[in-house]
Amino acid sequence: MEISLARDLMSDEEWMFFEHSILTVRAPNGRKPKNHRIVLDGIFWIARTGAPWRDLPEEFGKWSSVYRQFRRWTLVGLWEQIMDALNESKAVPDALQMIDSTVIRAHHQAGGLKRGTARQVFGRSRGGFTTKIHLRVNAAGLPMRTEITPGQTSDSLGFDLVMVDNLPEPSVLLADRGYDADNIRKKMEARDVLTQIPMRNLVERCFNKLKNARRIATRYDKTAASFLGFIDITSIRL
Repeated sequence: MEISLARDLMSDEEWMFFEHSILTVRAPNGRKPKNHRIVLDGIFWIARTGAPWRDLPEEFGKWSSVYRQFRRWTLVGLWEQIMDALNESKAVPDALQMIDSTVIRAHHQAGGLKRGTARQVFGRSRGGFTTKIHLRVNAAGLPMRTEITPGQTSDSLGFDLVMVDNLPEPSVLLADRGYDADNIRKKMEARDVLTQIPMRNLVERCFNKLKNARRIATRYDKTAASFLGFIDITSIRL
């Protein structure tokens, strides 16, 4: 168990980065903050292993407390704020960017939410419930923006979700043939972006790295917010 836990523990340098972001979203209720470092390590463990929350090792604290904190951070947009901070840091060149998508099959337990599956971004196909991840990466193949849609959504429809204009604008955009549409090329030409459609690119490698987190390789989460939260958390760690 110690070896398994060690794979998910943050370094001091990594925690310094997360701590600053966490303190900016903490509710000003006058209460002393809990050990958020241990809580965040527990969330990373769940993301990597894909285990149910109730199986969280006790070293990370009470599973229900860690889950509630994950939901709070997710719903206040903490992960998106951190992604934006990384994009604005200019630590990696962003003149060259890439986009792609991948379909994730949902576990049967993920579809049991009483409020219905449509609003939680599930799609139906012969394979059952599926969700599609849309990904935009920089020149180093690191995530810049993630979005999710029902599994049957076309790449061209998901294009606008990840190509929002509040991110650094690319000079060259690489995409696969699923994005080879006249309307996409016209949009990019209007933004003075050169669009290229190669056979393969770094974004596919990024998907492979993301899917090393079992909570992403299979969708276990009933709510769209939680599933996207795990995608963003794993992206941030990359």
